[in-house]
Amino acid sequence: QVQLVESGGGSVQTGGSLRLSCVVSGDTNSVDCLAWFRAAPGKERQWVAQTWTRSGTTIVADSVRARFTASRDNDKNALSLQINNLKTEDTADYYCAAARNPADCHRRAFNYWGQGTQVTVSS
Repeated sequence: QVQLVESGGGSVQTGGSLRLSCVVSGDTNSVDCLAWFRAAPGKERQWVAQTWTRSGTTIVADSVRARFTASRDNDKNALSLQINNLKTEDTADYYCAAARNPADCHRRAFNYWGQGTQVTVSS
């Protein structure tokens, strides 16, 4: 089993920054990839970023790449998401997710999810 706990959310004004963290515990060696998703009120869940644990390859959605940076801290078994120049449309619950095989990583089919951390951006 894998457990994921997100933190770092909060209420900020437009133009501000936040750093979200996802700490992974349990059978961490079995995790092939980690990802960030977000769910805005009334909208479908959106994939934001993904990192492959063995290669270190990290990708970020085109729509946010200029402002979002995902990075893995292997020593701490944590995945971070740095969000700069926050916009009101970034308001959402942000979730960390994990998958334990390459096929699921490729299909973005994640089996393990954290409880989410809320980000609220006001103008």
